[in-house]
Amino acid sequence: MSENPVHERIKGEIDGNQVMLFMKGSPVFPQCGFSAAVVQVLNALGVKFGSVDVLTDPEIRQGIKEFSEWPTIPQLYVKGEFVGGCDIVREMFETGELSELLSTRGIDVRAA
Repeated sequence: MSENPVHERIKGEIDGNQVMLFMKGSPVFPQCGFSAAVVQVLNALGVKFGSVDVLTDPEIRQGIKEFSEWPTIPQLYVKGEFVGGCDIVREMFETGELSELLSTRGIDVRAA
């Protein structure tokens, strides 16, 4: 990774949280349906997660897309690994794959 200060901030957020969600708005007040859907999935699994509101920081909003090489927000990271955006997270939740991924990474999940 380059020595881009925005990428360093993003990496710090990801490294500081076992489960990290870059989203529009906050978990309590999501500002788009896609972010709300991912929050709903994580809440259904009882997963504790950190979040960053990209709407309050344009550098992070653009930087996270470059960092992950993924064009859309929200973006979910588990133990430093990029999992995906809303559609991927929702599909993984529906198949049980997300719960399995979290469990194998040592993150407590509630049976959905």
